[in-house]
Amino acid sequence: MKCGVVVFPGSNCDHDCFHILKYVFKLDTEWIWHKGDVDLSRFDLILLPGGYSYGDYLRAGAIAQFSSVMKEIIRFANSGRMVLGICNGFQVLVESGLLPGALKQNHTQKFICKTVAIRAENVSTPFSSECVEKSVLDIPIAHHQGSYFIGSVGLQKLVDNQQVVFRYCGPEGEVTDQYNPNGSVDNIAGIVNEKKNVMGLMPHPERCADPAWPNLDGQIIFKSMIESLQRGVLL
Repeated sequence: MKCGVVVFPGSNCDHDCFHILKYVFKLDTEWIWHKGDVDLSRFDLILLPGGYSYGDYLRAGAIAQFSSVMKEIIRFANSGRMVLGICNGFQVLVESGLLPGALKQNHTQKFICKTVAIRAENVSTPFSSECVEKSVLDIPIAHHQGSYFIGSVGLQKLVDNQQVVFRYCGPEGEVTDQYNPNGSVDNIAGIVNEKKNVMGLMPHPERCADPAWPNLDGQIIFKSMIESLQRGVLL
């Protein structure tokens, strides 16, 4: 199993993701530089990390979508291979059209950095298969433009197709405005595409996946991906 971590100018969570994949889960992991023609055929999983790609000028992820590596990632995703975008990576996936909707400024107009609770809404995806349905994970967030938006028609499509994977919630799984940290529509924290092989997630599972830390809830998401790949779910 081979994993690739994309590095854009401004990525700042790439080393965290690389560390978890390579040194915690012992997976064959490589860096993928954003420039040039890149052959991605050898990879099973590609991860777009958090950060501020290209300084988040214009909009978060708006410039990164034009990076040469994104053309190959779109091909990779369209072939049915697994792609995970975390925080800024989610923003890039939305801007590139691999996921629907948009990420806008938090309703507080402030940067938010704290651990929040998210509820597993669909445990049949390759990214959540190790979760228990409606279980609650405590995962850190760190973003300024993390409020997920999609129109009513698009939202209904996401719900009907079971593309909503995680929602922000309270400690007991309560999905209410009180526990919506950024104003995301329908408390959405993470979604997948229709094929279920591409996921965008605003919270940072790589920040709670190292055994050196007391909270290991992020490991469940990584374990889900690894188990799915080992079973050949996406191949």
